[in-house]
Formats: sequence, C-alpha cells, structure tokens
Amino acid sequence: MPFANFKVPADTLTPEQKKLIVDRTTDLYAEIYGEVARPNTLVLVEEVPDGGWGIGGTVLTAAMINDSHDG
Repeated sequence: MPFANFKVPADTLTPEQKKLIVDRTTDLYAEIYGEVARPNTLVLVEEVPDGGWGIGGTVLTAAMINDSHDG
C-alpha cells in the first residue's frame, strides 16, 4: 500500500488545502504505480503543534514560516 505522511505546522492549512495534498499525492502514486494503487493509497496530513519542530537546532514557529513567505 502506498503511504505518505505530511507533517505541517498546526493551523496553517485550510481543509481545502489538506484535501489538495491528499488528492495530488494519490494522483502521483497512481501515476507511478498505476490505477491499482489509487484505492489503497494512504495519505496522512498531521498537524504539529506550534514550536513542536525545528531545523538545524532552531525551534520553528508558524509565525517564522509565515514571515519567510511574506518576504
């Protein structure tokens, strides 16, 4: 069974954006493995609490991510 797990900052995606991730990921697996993969593809979109993750030893927040997209 194809499986994808997306971890995203909490409260940064709308339900429509989460559905888009699920739809496009499922489409990608079906493109690679054939349509037989579509009904068996599992996609998880997990929300990580603000400040619950980091990169390079720096704890990141949603505000930091949003600021980087504004610039």
